[in-house]
Amino acid sequence: MTELGWRGPVLVTGTDTDVGKTMVTAAVAACARAAGLTVAMVKPGQTGTATGAPADEDTVARLAAPTTTRTLANYPDPLAPLAAARVASLEPLELYTAVDAVRDIAKEHDLVLVEGAGGLLVPMGLRPSGEAWTVADLAVSLGAPAVVVTRAGLGTLNHTALTLEALERRGVPAGVVVGAWPAEPELVHWANFTELVPHLLGALPDGAGTMDPGVFQRSAPGWLTPALHGVLDDWRTWADDQ
Repeated sequence: MTELGWRGPVLVTGTDTDVGKTMVTAAVAACARAAGLTVAMVKPGQTGTATGAPADEDTVARLAAPTTTRTLANYPDPLAPLAAARVASLEPLELYTAVDAVRDIAKEHDLVLVEGAGGLLVPMGLRPSGEAWTVADLAVSLGAPAVVVTRAGLGTLNHTALTLEALERRGVPAGVVVGAWPAEPELVHWANFTELVPHLLGALPDGAGTMDPGVFQRSAPGWLTPALHGVLDDWRTWADDQ
């Protein structure tokens, strides 16, 4: 975690699904853009396209307006990407297809945010050998650090520790961002916050995705530390402001 902030490919993963990965991806993109970087967002596998919900690529484009957004594979059912490919009888995404695509995009951008699906070890597609690969495998193949998005509430300490341990065992540098800090935090949230601080790279307010894009972009630097191109440098001050 450098003072200049992470560059090149950076994986955005989570402790689970619906923890705020897309909002955090948008916030990092907004901060990096404000810092003068060219930014791309890549979604290796987008599922649930048949539900009519906005694609993650579209949400990040609306909130943060990165230079480039790209989705490598789309699947209709809201399942893990490999399962969604099989159910729809579609070709699973091959690991090195994803690696090559990210590397090509990285040649033309300062920062490439690669947003996973679900948690760190969700099956994303297949290797040439026929074995499943995960976001963790993608991080290792790219030599990229990972942003772990986590919840503020009960259960988050175990899920976060397991995810960080899995990344550490693979030699992947990682930090944590709370995806949705409640407007009225309770004891459990503050207790978890205290335990997470050594790993924290940021915390987004609950409901950040409903903000006007201009407000979102102006506010994002105050949610993230310099490692993610924000300006948040004192968690004690942050806590006093909540």
